[in-house]
Amino acid sequence: MSSKSSPTPAAAPPAVPQPADSPLDSSLDELIGYALRRAQLKVFQHLVSRLGAFDLRPAQFTALAIIEQNPGLMQADLARALAIEPPQAVVLLNKLESRGLAVRVRCKPDKRSYGIFLSKAGETLLRQLKEVAAQSDLEATAALGAEERQQLIELLHKVYR
Repeated sequence: MSSKSSPTPAAAPPAVPQPADSPLDSSLDELIGYALRRAQLKVFQHLVSRLGAFDLRPAQFTALAIIEQNPGLMQADLARALAIEPPQAVVLLNKLESRGLAVRVRCKPDKRSYGIFLSKAGETLLRQLKEVAAQSDLEATAALGAEERQQLIELLHKVYR
C-alpha cells in the first residue's frame, strides 16, 4: 500500500498589524463598487429610519413617486421601474391600496388591465415624503458641500444611465 500524504497548505503570509483606528475593510477602499455600496448603505439606512415614522419602506416611497410621475401606469411597468418581479409589485400595491395611498382603476380598452393612480391622501403624503427624503439625503451626506453633492449626483448618473 502506498501512503498518500495530504497536501501541505501554503504558509499564510504574516499578518500586517493595522493601526487600531484603521477600518477592517480598508483593503477594499479603492474599489468603486465597494465604495458605492458602503455609501448606499449609509444613505439608505438613514432614509429607512426617516420613513419608518410613516410606516413605509423606500420601495413604497419610490413606487408612490413613480405613480405620481406616471398616472395610469400598469403594474408590470411599475415592477420594471422598481426592478422587482411582478408578484412583488402586487404585494407592494396591495399595501399602498390598503393604506388608501394608491388606487387601481380598470382600463376601458382592456378590461383585464388596471392603471395605478395616487389617491388624494397619497398625493398629500408624497409631498411630505419628498421633503423627508431630501432632508435625509442632506443629513446622510453632511460631509459633502453643495458643489460636491451636485458633482456626486452627476457622476452617479454617468455610471447608471
